[in-house]
Amino acid sequence: MLNNKVVLITGATGGLGAAVTKAFLNAGALVAGSSRSIKDADFPHPNFTAFPAEPALIEKVAAKYGHIDTFVHLVGAFDGGKSTEDTTEEALEKMLDINLKGFFRIAREILPLMKQRNSGTILAIGSRAAVEPSANVSAYALSKAALVSLIKTIAAENKNTGISANIVLPATMDTAPNRAAMPTADFSKWVQPEQVAAMLVHLASPAAAQVTGAVIPIYGGEF
Repeated sequence: MLNNKVVLITGATGGLGAAVTKAFLNAGALVAGSSRSIKDADFPHPNFTAFPAEPALIEKVAAKYGHIDTFVHLVGAFDGGKSTEDTTEEALEKMLDINLKGFFRIAREILPLMKQRNSGTILAIGSRAAVEPSANVSAYALSKAALVSLIKTIAAENKNTGISANIVLPATMDTAPNRAAMPTADFSKWVQPEQVAAMLVHLASPAAAQVTGAVIPIYGGEF
């Protein structure tokens, strides 16, 4: 589906990152995988190249491949357990920095490259909390809601440029860290990372060329 398409994946390791990276490699993409700690051996595939997360990331990926067809942003973090009045300024800034500002900075660099080719796909992972917030996650929900707004803004700004922007909102995902954090939960209801990965591959494919500004829920058994 994506033969020789250049795909940058930030947050390429971890439970979701590994599933997404493998799915894009299986679809034939040339994957530039980035995270704070990553190496080529993490994904032993001829189409995979590791890029440490750093300010010069986009410059280095563009230098190797010449362009970027798809940007998939998986980086995120969770903070919760306190009411709004007990949430610290530091917790709020942490959520905004990791869940919103990091994506904003990379997208701002990638968009001009995509506009040069009148083509590109921008994809992000949000959270069910962005549109259905619950108690005691105000900073997290706020940061994810802002990410949804930013994706829709990018879609609106680029509706005539050949560039699409979409976001997927999973409920609780079945990853090792989530199982460790919630050992008594019913894992059978959780979203499988492979389901999220398959949706992202579809959104990056020609079959979804006219899909933009979409906010897509994947809730699994927690619907």
